Amino acid sequence: MNHVKTFFLMTLLTVLLIVLGGAIAGQQGLIMAFGFALVLNLISYWFSDSIAIKMTRSREVSRQQQPQLFDMVERLSQQAGLPTPRIYVTPSQQPNAFATGRNPRHAAVAVTEGIMRVLEPSELEGVIAHELAHIKNRDTLISTIATVMAGALAFLARMGQYRMIFGGMRGSRNSGGSAAILIQLLAIIFAPLAAMLIKMAISRSREYIADAGAARIAGDPSGLASALLKMEQYAQGRPMQINEAASHMFIVNPLSRQGMARMFSTHPPIQDRVRRLRQIEDGRR
Repeated sequence: MNHVKTFFLMTLLTVLLIVLGGAIAGQQGLIMAFGFALVLNLISYWFSDSIAIKMTRSREVSRQQQPQLFDMVERLSQQAGLPTPRIYVTPSQQPNAFATGRNPRHAAVAVTEGIMRVLEPSELEGVIAHELAHIKNRDTLISTIATVMAGALAFLARMGQYRMIFGGMRGSRNSGGSAAILIQLLAIIFAPLAAMLIKMAISRSREYIADAGAARIAGDPSGLASALLKMEQYAQGRPMQINEAASHMFIVNPLSRQGMARMFSTHPPIQDRVRRLRQIEDGRR
């Protein structure tokens, strides 16, 4: 099923990129966006882990550097029936984590410096189990493709803005009048919005599934529930300095969201996630 979802996502974002490219820059933009989309799809598939790691400035660590973290990831990977992924540390004091890679054999788990300082061992186990559930469900490829395409759509919108500022309006009048200008403006506005809505649809559903998977892998949903509450509190007070296109990869939204922005968050509400985990815990008693 995840292979079907990946193919559907790649197709949807490719079509969206091509259509918006044509709307913003005409036939030239259509051709350029088509080539751009093909290259991005190939890069996203083969280098998804490297892209995510570089975007978050994470560094790989060895067992000698983080023996307790290595032992925990190795043990939970065995419980999940997965190969042990590569382990990275993200330079941020905010407690958070993410997983990446195109499949379980080419996967990586990254935790922030802050998470190892803030969380208790049982809470950290729940977080690691959540990321391993993403790997097991092959969510990580889908997540990175969405990240890359969202960045491409934002770039396309910015390119359209520059085009309209530096002579694009005049060209639009010559080729289609006011209607062409209106289409360009709508495309420029719609491109980042469409990317955000797609990321929301993907991220929200997969987080609930990964939470349930983490409860099975770790054997105790209470650790993850406690970790989520604690991490959200830290994230609201200390937003992470990170590219917004990569924010949906993390277990908790690393960016501060207030007011209307909270409605468009790529992450489901923490309280809803905790409530579901509590229900799983109650069902085991």
